[in-house]
Amino acid sequence: MRDAHDNLSGSTEVTTFPDIAVIVPAHNEELYVERALRSLVYQTLDDELYEIILVDDGSEDATARIAEKFAPHVRMLTNESRLGLPASINRGIREANARYVVRVDADDYVHPDFLRILHLFLDLNPHMSAIACDYITVNADEEHVSREAVDAAPIGCGIMFRKERLVEIGLYDESFLMAEDLDLRLRFERKWQIHRVELPLYRYRFHGENMTSAREDYDGYIERAMRKNTDG
Repeated sequence: MRDAHDNLSGSTEVTTFPDIAVIVPAHNEELYVERALRSLVYQTLDDELYEIILVDDGSEDATARIAEKFAPHVRMLTNESRLGLPASINRGIREANARYVVRVDADDYVHPDFLRILHLFLDLNPHMSAIACDYITVNADEEHVSREAVDAAPIGCGIMFRKERLVEIGLYDESFLMAEDLDLRLRFERKWQIHRVELPLYRYRFHGENMTSAREDYDGYIERAMRKNTDG
């Protein structure tokens, strides 16, 4: 936790900011968002050290009503119309007052030690700009399917970044409605490394509504990201 002192009017006020902002973008995730938020509220890290920012991207279901049950532990941001995933994540990052930011998708969930361990790595390793953990894929019923090494099979979630680094590269490219994580990673890794924690602290859910199930469109965005980030 960081302190900011304001000595105007001769008095001293201490404003505290969390170290971590967890950005949870959500669009029509009423089936899964409660599980995601529950896993984030019940972390082993001191709850004063992090905030949860849910960005509701124009949901038309019960996503917002479910998230509101977690107040005051969850800060709600609402897009009146749908802006898309990268724009929603960017809004959350810009609103964050934290040193570190990490994205957790609303249909996923995390281990109770997820924030504590990633926070510890960045705090004790000032040369690190980002840290990612391994993950377990699960199905819609939360049955474990496979364990994945994040360096061999990277995903866009579960990476804790120093916020200033993301700002320096311009955050997410909002024109990428899919594969936005690949574009961000390619730009980020031109300057800094994403280090790995060999612990499966993230649960990555596969179900019929995953955006990546639109395979042809997704492949097109991957090709675009590769072209954009290839020299020459």
